[in-house]
Amino acid sequence: MHFTSDNASPVPPQVMDALLKANHGYSMPYGNDPEMSLVRDRIREIFEAPEAAVYLVATGTAANALSLACLCPPWATVFCHRNAHIEEDECAAPEFFSGGAKLTLIDGDHAKMSPEALQQAIGFAARAGVHNVQKGAVSLTNATENGTVYTPAEVRAICDIARAHDVPVHMDGARFANALITAGCTPAEMTWKAGVDVLSFGGTKNGLMGVEAVVLFDPARAWEFELRRKRGAHLFSKHRYLSAQMLAYLEDDLWLKLATRANAAAARLSQGILSLDVASLVHPTQANAVFAAWPRAGHRRAHDAGAAYYLWPGNQSLDGPDDTPLSARLVCSWCTTDADVDAFLDVIGQ
Repeated sequence: MHFTSDNASPVPPQVMDALLKANHGYSMPYGNDPEMSLVRDRIREIFEAPEAAVYLVATGTAANALSLACLCPPWATVFCHRNAHIEEDECAAPEFFSGGAKLTLIDGDHAKMSPEALQQAIGFAARAGVHNVQKGAVSLTNATENGTVYTPAEVRAICDIARAHDVPVHMDGARFANALITAGCTPAEMTWKAGVDVLSFGGTKNGLMGVEAVVLFDPARAWEFELRRKRGAHLFSKHRYLSAQMLAYLEDDLWLKLATRANAAAARLSQGILSLDVASLVHPTQANAVFAAWPRAGHRRAHDAGAAYYLWPGNQSLDGPDDTPLSARLVCSWCTTDADVDAFLDVIGQ
């Protein structure tokens, strides 16, 4: 009954086998390994983007911060939802790597940026010329930090506003596979066909040991990204171990199979919670995260039974009246089983 985060899940055997296979003999460093060539070709094929530049880094923070640094100069701002990971969970890394660009926070329900709120904010920026921070980039997260998913049409609505103001768009796709399964579209339809310029293509949350891809749909940005990756200490010398993970992830659509399992577990958990008379959802369950509320007594039973998850927000306490609802975040991973979900539901529903 472990629902703290998909970051806590183990690595699939296919990925471990690929790492062992890559660990034989010698291989050229710094991304010149043969596996990386295959990764690049496969991502271009998946995204229907034969000219895209593809790079690997070890963390989602690096993928986001380096990407945004290529899109947003120090005197500009990144427009993002106020609950965006780049705002709440990256210790000002985007600001640091960009050399001082700021973040402008946009409202919207369930962590999805409102096009109307974005239009207002982006239209208001740089109103006094040199005296103001300039329009830099838009960043949206799919799936969002609240477990919801932008459809391709919703992505396009955001991108159209950005394009009208000559602003590039970055997508934080730490859980891109989970969003794609829900949206039922192609990777291209979710990204560059909708107007996205750069994608942080997540792997770690969906089962990898530690690797993310950055996909630049405009190859003109590639050299700057290479320089920023090196200067930011994210160019691995023994790069083949990143490549091997990503290659295994992409082979036989493993990335989609893992996300499908995680989403299905979250749907089962969400439906089970809704079947309890005293429980409710805080946000719609559209990917692999469930945000729900139920009485404190059920939380105490779950805690005593060894269930692991986060009260969300974290300033709530298990101390207090039994019937007071507490909200929580529960994240399913590729290896969450039906037995895990059912055991948890049995405990909180007693």
